[in-house]
Amino acid sequence: MNTTDPFRGIAIFLQVVQAGSFTHAAERLDMSKSGVAKSISCLEDRLGIQLFQRTTRRLSLTDEGHRFSDGCLRALAELEGAQAQMTTQRHELAGRLRIALPMVFGRRWVLPALLDIASMHPRLELDVNLTDRHSDLVEDGIDLVIRIGPLQDSATLVAKPLGVQQTVLVAHPDYLTRHGAPHTQDDLQRHACITLGSGGQARPWYFRDRHGRSQPLAVRGRLGLNHSEAILDAALAGHGIALLPDWLVAKHLSSGHLKRVLPRIRTQGFPIYAVWQKNQHLSAKIRHVVDLLTERFVPKAPWDQ
Repeated sequence: MNTTDPFRGIAIFLQVVQAGSFTHAAERLDMSKSGVAKSISCLEDRLGIQLFQRTTRRLSLTDEGHRFSDGCLRALAELEGAQAQMTTQRHELAGRLRIALPMVFGRRWVLPALLDIASMHPRLELDVNLTDRHSDLVEDGIDLVIRIGPLQDSATLVAKPLGVQQTVLVAHPDYLTRHGAPHTQDDLQRHACITLGSGGQARPWYFRDRHGRSQPLAVRGRLGLNHSEAILDAALAGHGIALLPDWLVAKHLSSGHLKRVLPRIRTQGFPIYAVWQKNQHLSAKIRHVVDLLTERFVPKAPWDQ
């Protein structure tokens, strides 16, 4: 009786494909680099093909390796689908899910949804990293990331749109009573603007012209701060006009603690995405999180409710 495991080495192979190197795969698998290399060599010998082109600078799949990887991922998707069906029947998600979120937006709007999921699925392990650093899904071992802005590396990623972050010009009513409201974009130069930046390097504010093109406007003010929540605090204290994300100021506009400034001027918008690796099959855990976020953010953002 043949007891050879036909799937031996395939999990390690797929980890190498996702990680892009034997070293990163070894770290994820808690193996030695030589152990990973030996497993790949044994798999190649068993299949009778070369899976990787190896040089001192890079590791890449051969044509046969691409075909084998695609076949393995299709098979895994089938297995994942069967498991997801069983999981759905049990109404339970399990295992570890690593997620990276933008610091302020993630804590205010995404983390509550993740905590709801954690409450409903006690066997689900959430590893959430709140950071404004651009997370690399492969290098950092991230399963899912929420990004605001255009995707520079979209060719290697799958992205689910979750809406658009609009920026809003706001000021405290007391400031507008003391200094008056600007009537044109040029009037902003005569007002105290609370800018994002430090060391005298303020980021420009971006507006759209009548053709929809983004145009920068250099603004100056007494206060330059390097954190959006600090800018919000300064605006609420009446120190001037600020340009902030709509999701950060929505409740303050509703309560009257802030007022819109130049509401007819079109500001720059930034798309919001849920992003995961293209070569990674969509697991039940990622699918569940993405579906829940889509329900909460599309077609109407929760801060617009």
